[in-house]
Amino acid sequence: MPAISTGDIFRANVSQGTPLGLEAKRYMDAGDYVPDSVTNNMVRDRLAEPDAAEGFLLDGYPRTLAQVDELDGMLEAAGVALDAVLVLTVDDEELVQRLVRRARTDGRTDDTEDVIRHRQDVYNEQTAPLIKVYADRGLLRTVDGMGEVDEVAKRIAAELDDVRA
Repeated sequence: MPAISTGDIFRANVSQGTPLGLEAKRYMDAGDYVPDSVTNNMVRDRLAEPDAAEGFLLDGYPRTLAQVDELDGMLEAAGVALDAVLVLTVDDEELVQRLVRRARTDGRTDDTEDVIRHRQDVYNEQTAPLIKVYADRGLLRTVDGMGEVDEVAKRIAAELDDVRA
């Protein structure tokens, strides 16, 4: 099952200097979300690829209520539905420190402390409301994101195994 990360797709386009990458970089460097129109089209194209026909894992999408509506339309057109939505919970200060470390180790220019804190504000304003939407649909699974990467990965895998069962 392919893991489809909008952030990875954006960063690949940035590193390749594509028109999408140049447009996305302006938003990413400021800590803002790339506009829905760009993101939706990118996800639509990716979900149409053959390897996603039997299922997929979306990472970083949807991030806005408008993207939820767009994703609903994509899935309805394909005759499929979401099985679950995972949300990782992490202490805000821990998240900032993790992303600052990631910036140093991965050379991520979009992970300055100021940008990260702005991104948290954008998340609280635009993405946090999606938690209620998916909870109301009975799809939400909450995973404790604190701890070592291996521990968190095991928690995620356990939730996904539970969904499959």
